[in-house]
Amino acid sequence: MDDFHWLLTPANIITALVAINFASFAAFGIDKALAENRARRISEATLLNLAFFGGIGGAYAARALFRHKTRKQPFNRHLHTIAFLQLLAAVFALVFSW
Repeated sequence: MDDFHWLLTPANIITALVAINFASFAAFGIDKALAENRARRISEATLLNLAFFGGIGGAYAARALFRHKTRKQPFNRHLHTIAFLQLLAAVFALVFSW
């Protein structure tokens, strides 16, 4: 772990989060376009994985902008659970980092 600690700089973490949020946003937008054209779609598992690995903001932004997957259950429940768990992890990290 000591060999890679330099990777965990704030700038690298922010860059990674921006990239995964962009990828999540783009995937939701592409999936919406595919749905409208009745083409083969991006799997819900892929969309949820992008959200889970840091792209939750991009997922929610894309859902609002493209009005995509807003009424789909259990997808919504899974997305809300991911957001809740990430919020809990952030609060936990803040509380125990002081």
